[in-house]
Amino acid sequence: MTDELPNKRRRFTHDGTASDDFMTTFLPAHAIQSASTGNGYGFDNIDPFLSVSPATSWPFDEFARDPDYLASQEQLRSLLFTTARSAAPTRVGTPDDEEDAPGTSFNIKHVLAKGKRVQHLKNYIAQVAPWLDMFDGNRAFGIQLPALAKQSPPLLYAILAIGARQSERKEKTQSSFDSLELYQEAIRLLTPLLQARDTQVIAACVVLCCLEMFSASAQDWRRHLEGCAAVFDAFGVNGFSGDVLQAVFWCYARMDVCGALISDAAESTLLKPSKWLPPNTPEEFAETLFRESHSPDMYANYAVYLCAKACELVSDRNKFVELGTENGCDASHFQHRWTCLWEQLANWSFYRPKILLPVATANTTPFPQMFFAHWAAISSNQLYHTACVLLLAASPNQKAHLGSSPTSSTLWHAKRICGISLANPHEGCLNNAIQPLWVAGRLLSHSSEQALVVKTIRHIEALTGWTACWRVRDLEQFWGYKVRGETAAHSA
Repeated sequence: MTDELPNKRRRFTHDGTASDDFMTTFLPAHAIQSASTGNGYGFDNIDPFLSVSPATSWPFDEFARDPDYLASQEQLRSLLFTTARSAAPTRVGTPDDEEDAPGTSFNIKHVLAKGKRVQHLKNYIAQVAPWLDMFDGNRAFGIQLPALAKQSPPLLYAILAIGARQSERKEKTQSSFDSLELYQEAIRLLTPLLQARDTQVIAACVVLCCLEMFSASAQDWRRHLEGCAAVFDAFGVNGFSGDVLQAVFWCYARMDVCGALISDAAESTLLKPSKWLPPNTPEEFAETLFRESHSPDMYANYAVYLCAKACELVSDRNKFVELGTENGCDASHFQHRWTCLWEQLANWSFYRPKILLPVATANTTPFPQMFFAHWAAISSNQLYHTACVLLLAASPNQKAHLGSSPTSSTLWHAKRICGISLANPHEGCLNNAIQPLWVAGRLLSHSSEQALVVKTIRHIEALTGWTACWRVRDLEQFWGYKVRGETAAHSA
């Protein structure tokens, strides 16, 4: 099984004509020259971020270890669990300060007049909301939440907090965190309102959860998500709830899938995929449900769901075999679930709407590149390939039944995971690429391929402020050596 398709020509996907236009449009000049001459490999061919300066990461995140932040984080987690355990909604509590009561004297101009809060709001709109809205063409986080925040103090403070935190991460701020004060104020205002089960309140909880993820360690990732998972489960919020609640659910769901990937098949998602569907929906109807939504965004979300299902299956099998867990995932049951899920993944790829197909492709080295015009297409295709890698790695014997199709090769999928990140430097999609790049990176054997993955992950952290470089250390440990700096990579 070769990794590449037989036709090695650079081509546009839809009309099949050979062209170098893709290289001219989306790659830097030195990359085009190198690719045309055939010289070099790795960084000489591709620089996804049009930059030659290596990214650096924080050796120590002072914010994540601040005692006040840790105490507030635990307070929020406890509040979410307490709310989830309540049997029924109650009346709205009384805010601590009368001036903060919605619909009374809350003055958004007064709130924004302090310090750099206007800048934090602008940063949220320009930098944070686009990656939260990556699978939502209606832009719930970028348009609807700021509008709701005019009447919801906790949501406003949550938005300001995450806008401030993202700036601090990018600027490598090491003290005097505006985000901490705003984070604490959002929690204070949320406390009496959580029992109301209000859309703005649930949205504020998810935004604060996203803020925590900026600095979350691998060990704590799931802990940050547990509170939101409990609230969604208790309130019956799912992937088909509609409007803002649906949007915030899928934002959470993507983080939940990342958490499952981080566990390396030890755990499934916190919120089981069956809970992602409307109540009493048989899981065998999931494909029909997503496809009949007639929404490219929901079809992209279907890839998130399928990746969650892959994580669930691999985790169930590992627990059955290695821990003796009585979950019914014996060999025959595993094979049946594997076959059904593989068919669903194949159908996802085959029935993709045109908007989720690549606009252009290029057979560059070391990774083929696919450029997507639609934001949701970027990560959904990447998660499709990730799910395929998980299934193929979990059951190598199944490859014999898949024929000679390149889709039966884990390396074929792994290279496309990497190529998608290289060709599509949208910051929101880069955040969601960290765990797929780690999954793919473990399958790469050439040092130049490994170096390019490391460079990509480092740039993700530098560009977005999202903690990512701990995955570099994981890959280096897996490979058995540390990847040298960019100069060394050029001479490799």
